[in-house]
Amino acid sequence: MNELFGTLPDGTPVHRWTLERAGVRVRILSYGGIVQTLEVPDRDGRAGNVVLGFADLDGYLTHPEPYLGALIGRYANRIAGGRFPLDGVTCALEQNTPPNSLHGGERGFDKRVWEVTPAGEYGVRLSRVSAHGEEGFPGRLEVSATFTLDESGALRIGYEAVTDAPTVVNLTNHSYFNLGGSGSAGGHELRLAASRYTPVDADLIPTGELADVTGTRFDFRQARKVGAGYDHNFVLDGGVTERAREVAELHDPATGRVLTVATTEPGLQLYTADHLSAPFAPGDGIALETQHFPDSPNHPDFPSTVLRPGGVFRSETVYGFTTR
Repeated sequence: MNELFGTLPDGTPVHRWTLERAGVRVRILSYGGIVQTLEVPDRDGRAGNVVLGFADLDGYLTHPEPYLGALIGRYANRIAGGRFPLDGVTCALEQNTPPNSLHGGERGFDKRVWEVTPAGEYGVRLSRVSAHGEEGFPGRLEVSATFTLDESGALRIGYEAVTDAPTVVNLTNHSYFNLGGSGSAGGHELRLAASRYTPVDADLIPTGELADVTGTRFDFRQARKVGAGYDHNFVLDGGVTERAREVAELHDPATGRVLTVATTEPGLQLYTADHLSAPFAPGDGIALETQHFPDSPNHPDFPSTVLRPGGVFRSETVYGFTTR
């Protein structure tokens, strides 16, 4: 189902698409590729929205910084100094969190209107062209994200991109999950298939080390309460894979809802939303952003995010829902 959701100040219409299957209903906006709502049943069969979002377009325009539910690019996470080397040339980006670049710059993919077309009975394909030089990134990038509900009710997001010049690409979805539907998500239990993480400096830029989680607060290999104080990239066991494999499980003991995350990506950013502000409160949601590592273009030892002409960037993340 497609309906008008609102109009941008320049008159551009924003539409909302609704997908429903196997007891799951998701609403996706053409603005920012935003997952506005995601309704799933609890252990008693009662449906509830498990992602943070706003009821109207003005909410997203007034409060852009949390990136609620948005499609993030051209480069998810941070790039130190807003600069990186590529084939002997230094590329300079918009420093929207001075001196660094975050989530693609001042007007990243989260603030663009995407073209939306149906993708089968239970899916939609969002696409756009990111011009050469947009937010400082080189190359004309043709990019798409296809959202599909499969037969189990899992939300599958498949990303693709091609370029006409060497560039870097790192895409993710920035949904904040609260499996209880309201209140704090700090009591949720998390399991991560990650034996290492990337320590960061005061600006949340990776130091380059891949540190062992053993004996630290970053060890979620056995499920435990999440708590607060996380905005860190975890190095997923297995690295980049051709097919999505399960890497995370989030459980709300109160409602019985369980979220599983499967991905082809090598990293996952755990963000406990400690800086959310009104109308939300710190800790109201937990972001599990599948991704390549932050600042990868400045760390040759990290998995590469370089895309070249003739190549195709592909990535998939699957959010599955059960109860117990």
